This record gives sequence, C-alpha cells and structure tokens, in this order.
Amino acid sequence: MFTKLLIANRGEIALRIIRACQELGVTTVAVYSEADARAPHVREADEAVLIGPPPSSQSYLVGERLIEVALRVGAEAIHPGYGFLSERAWFARAVREAGLAWIGPPAEAIEAMGSKTAARQLAIAAGVPVVPGTTEAITDVDAAIMVAESFGFPVLLKAAAGGGGKGMRIVRAAAEFADALASAKREAQNAFGDDAVYIEKYIEGPRHVEIQVLADAYGHVIHLGERECSVQRRHQKMIEEAPSVAVSSELRARMGATAVAAARAAGYVNAGTCEFLLDKSGAYYFLEMNTRIQVEHPVTELVTGLDLVQWQIRIAAGEALPFAQKEFTPRGWAIECRITSEDSTNGFLPSTGRIEYLHVPSGPGVRWDSGVEAGSEIGLYYDPMLAKLIVHAPTRALAIARMRRALLELTIDGIETSRGFHLRVMDHPAFQSGDISIQWLEQTLPELTSVTANRETIRLTAIAAALLTHEERLASRPLAAASPPGASSNAPLLPVHAWATLARREGLRSS
Repeated sequence: MFTKLLIANRGEIALRIIRACQELGVTTVAVYSEADARAPHVREADEAVLIGPPPSSQSYLVGERLIEVALRVGAEAIHPGYGFLSERAWFARAVREAGLAWIGPPAEAIEAMGSKTAARQLAIAAGVPVVPGTTEAITDVDAAIMVAESFGFPVLLKAAAGGGGKGMRIVRAAAEFADALASAKREAQNAFGDDAVYIEKYIEGPRHVEIQVLADAYGHVIHLGERECSVQRRHQKMIEEAPSVAVSSELRARMGATAVAAARAAGYVNAGTCEFLLDKSGAYYFLEMNTRIQVEHPVTELVTGLDLVQWQIRIAAGEALPFAQKEFTPRGWAIECRITSEDSTNGFLPSTGRIEYLHVPSGPGVRWDSGVEAGSEIGLYYDPMLAKLIVHAPTRALAIARMRRALLELTIDGIETSRGFHLRVMDHPAFQSGDISIQWLEQTLPELTSVTANRETIRLTAIAAALLTHEERLASRPLAAASPPGASSNAPLLPVHAWATLARREGLRSS
C-alpha cells in the first residue's frame, strides 16, 4: 500500500478520497486554487499545497504543476477523482513516466475509450452491441445526410471526444442537417478542442443504464450491477439509483457480461463504467466507457457493500480482486440526488454567494457526500454541484420515502439550490412508478419547475408570514426559544432565529 497520495481534484470527490485514504492509513496531500483556500478538503488533508489562481485552466488543469508538487512532497501516487484531468491519457502517461502510480486505468485504455468513435470500433470488434451509426467522424455534409437517411431520421450528432451533452444535436429532417452539424462541431471544438462529430440513430424513449466494472492487473474483471441514470436534463444526470426497475436478474447478467467484454477488449484495469441505452423491448446498446470513478458511485457502494474508491487505490497498489462475480447481487435500493447551486424555478440559473446556514440530514440509511459547509463561498469558477444526498433502504418505495424525508431535513441558506426540484421529482407519480426514460425529465420540467407551491410548501408558507411577525414581536423579550404561532403545546421549541430562518427560506421560495 502507498504511504502518501496526492489528490488532483477539489470539493466533494477530494474529501471522498481523503476519507478512503484515512481508513487505509495513507497520508493525503490536497491541492487547491486561491478560491479554495478555505475549502473543507484543504483542511481535512494531511498536507495542502496552493497550485494557482481560481480558473481551473491555471490550477487544477495544469498537469505539469500537479506532478511537480507530487514529487516535491514525496507522494507515490496521484488520484485524479472525476472531471478535470481524470480522463486525459497524456496526464496518466506523464504521471507514470514521472515514476508515480496513477489511480486509474492505463493511458492506453483511456485512449482506446476516450474517443467515442474509437470506442465504437473497439466495441464492434469485441461483439458488443452498439447503436447503429458511423465509426468515423463526419467530413462531408451530403455524404452524412445519405448515411442519416440510411438509418432513418431522427438521428443524433455527437462529439467524438465529448460527453455531458456537449456537441450533441438531434436532427429530425435532412433540411436541418447542415445547421445542426455546424452548431455541433462549433460546440465540440469549444468544449473539447476537437470538432470531430459522428452520427448515431436516435432511439426514442430509452433508459440510460450503466454497469460498474472493476478490473485488477492480473486479468480478473467483474461487474457490480447496474445504475439507472435516466433522470437527465440536457444530457446531465440529476438523480441516479441502483438497481434499475427495468433490469431483471437475467438482463443484469447479460449486460454485465457485455461490460466485462468491453473492458477486457480495452485492456482495462481499475474502476470504470460502461454506459448503455436500454430500449423498451429490452435491447441494449453500448454508448461509451467512462475511464474514472463516477459521480454516482455511492449508489453502487450502498447496494454492494464495497468501497469503490478504496478498491481503486488497492488495485493501483497491486492488489488482486479477492471476490468472484457470483458474490454480487444488489442488496436493497439506493438513490442519489445531486444538490446543485441552481435555481430550478428560473431556468436552473447558477446561484452564487455565501452559505449562511447548513443543516445536513441524518438518520438511518442517509449519506451526505459534500465539499461545502456553512461559510463556504459559492462562485462561478467550478461545477455547480455542492453535494450528493444518498439514501439506502430495503425497497425502492422506502428509498423514495427516505429521500423525501432527508430532503425535507436539508437546509441550505444563502443561495438557491436544487433541493425543492428533487422533492417534486420524489413526489411525481411517474418517478414513483419507475416509468421514466432519458426524455422524461425534459418533458416533465414545466410542472416540476413551476413556482406553484406543492402541499408542503403551502403549509410552511402559511406559517411563514406569521413567523416573521412573531420574531419581531419577541425580539425584545428575553426568550430563548419559541414555537410557531398556533402550534400545540407539544410543538418542539426552537430558537426564534431558527423559526425566522425557516420563514424566510420557505416564504421566499414560494413567492
């Protein structure tokens, strides 16, 4: 096992890696930009090193500086987390060439799966089913239209080097093709420095189901079941769960075997995820492989009992996987909500400012993975995800009820967050029944983001106006606590300022 490890990331995932290392007895070195000087991951690491100004292009994306810091502090390995440089083959290769261990797959596997067109070619060669489409980038519009017509409209234009919905366009007719292609290429170039775009047949109403794999350096590859990631907005995942209501044990075994075959074909080592589209008939198609730990890895951890981040480190340190495939079947149900600094009632515009007050939910089966705390300044330099709220329960219905309870407990004052949006999703009949697809959220957004108050908000708003008056009336009286106006004598006592905070928060959100 390593003695010291550098974490080339920030926020929630940096803290997650720190905790895994603490349990393994590994000393951690955090890096931080000037904007993150007071961030929790800086304080919790054993050592911390400033690496540059707030823009990630001048700090977290400067690979040479990260390697120099690792060598200077005596680290033996670098964990990239997710995002930033985690899927950059050149960085993985540079880390290895510097004599450091890379906590992730070989650079060659990242290259093999890093380009979506190359990954499609590899998958086809390995007998893995893929969505009908091209295996080369589009160069000629007229020829591309002929290809699209052979598949039948609608088709999907996708950035070969991309992800997260960047450089992606749905084209429903030949007349739209030229403009859509120019737009997709432009966005792909801006996002990835590569304007290569390819064509896929557009599948109506599929689910997004992914398979977690683990592979050691000795040829042992296993899968850990599926995650349902269909609740997406603009191709960005917002809620994930494990297992999926659409996947039977037989289908899980087939999809898992397919993911293992794809990983073997790429010479994969460490943790990775194969993403699939699952149509209504039960047919599935390989999309891509994410060559890193996923944001949504906690739901798999909760239904398998494995610490995936620790196993990333163990595999990189040379350990062999000690378990067999037959040991893994999902236990219970896990759901994850991504809590972001966005205003869902105003087009998900980013919200910035200081977190004035934070109350974290707790209780049975509740997990909070976060990179922020009360006093944290939320700016525009980095991704808007503040934290992940994850729950685990014996059944899906109980997991939804537990997530709803946890969301009601969660309080973040000072900025707008996605908390209310997630509550409305938990209450939606289609989500509760599992009748969702990757298009479901976009189709349902108007009712989920309406400012019309739900039943809980109506109740709290009715209290809110009275509370503000109540606070003013009691402000000059030497009372330590108060209950809301009209409450029974058995109502819990809270400090007056706490009731006022509740009033302002719920009142403003329902206005």
